[in-house]
Amino acid sequence: MFEFDQYLGFLSFLTILTIGFWLMIFLLTFVIPYWLTGSFIEWLNELKEGRKEVPKRK
Repeated sequence: MFEFDQYLGFLSFLTILTIGFWLMIFLLTFVIPYWLTGSFIEWLNELKEGRKEVPKRK
């Protein structure tokens, strides 16, 4: 059977594994899509501003 230090090591391993799993799920489902959407919206705004600054030829 497990000794106490092996039991604590096993619990710390499971804790780190679980934290890493939920961090990965959080990053993939919220942070990365939020970052990509914000970058895309900022890129669109820069395109709109660029079009306003360029004078139209007649």
